[in-house]
Amino acid sequence: MENNKIAVLHPGDMGSAFGACAVRRGHTVYCALEGRSPSSRARAMAAELRDAGGEEAAVRQANVVLSVCPPHGALALAQRVAGFGFKGLFVDANAIAPDTSRRAAKIIEDAGGTFVDGGIVGAPPAPGKTGRLYLSGNAAAQVVALFEGSDVMAIDMQGPVGKASAFKACFASWTKGTWALLSSIYAVAQIEGVDEALRAQWSQTHPELVAQLDAPSLNPAKAWRWISEMEEIAHAYKTAGMPEGFFLAAADLYRRLEQYKDDPSKPSIHQVSTALRKPI
Repeated sequence: MENNKIAVLHPGDMGSAFGACAVRRGHTVYCALEGRSPSSRARAMAAELRDAGGEEAAVRQANVVLSVCPPHGALALAQRVAGFGFKGLFVDANAIAPDTSRRAAKIIEDAGGTFVDGGIVGAPPAPGKTGRLYLSGNAAAQVVALFEGSDVMAIDMQGPVGKASAFKACFASWTKGTWALLSSIYAVAQIEGVDEALRAQWSQTHPELVAQLDAPSLNPAKAWRWISEMEEIAHAYKTAGMPEGFFLAAADLYRRLEQYKDDPSKPSIHQVSTALRKPI
């Protein structure tokens, strides 16, 4: 098996998990811990990633760069990697609009690199817990081979750059968009004093919604990252000729939950409704 040298520049929960899968697959994975938080360092060490120091040092040792970062930083990261003179395989696995993915592809390809569009669906992969990475672009098969036999199920969508990002945007429109919608509905119901009546009615007609209201959730802790993801989804809809307003509103709702960043308490929708009712 070929040993690839992979740079995972943002060792967050997802990036570290994908890096760990690559390490277990037999690849060498570098990260850039310069200026990173103690929690990022702990994740990287647990995943057996090799600290190269800064981003440029990590990129210069790699033939593959796996970009997994908050969506608002995706283009800037592609620009930095291109500026380092990288001419290898760049996999953008961020939750960005198809149009943003195509812009990132141009940045990488103009610098002599090869670009693959990716979209991650589900929780971070771990032993016995498969994660899905949807891929598109001419070199998608290379990424499938990279993770073959690991806890990452890499899926070549057999299409151009932008297809994987479009799939991810549509998938997240439902999973994260509807959570924002339900949260806002319940907040308004509380303001108007009809929350108990609504809960009683839903218990008869939509019991799954009542269960979701009361369920502990890590969504508020991730809200700070989902602001730009909702904005990217809005851009995807606008580019497709569809209304963008709902997802811009969802971004505003998640902005109201930034205080829960990395909060492990798993509050329910009922518990976060107070925060939602306070405008920025």
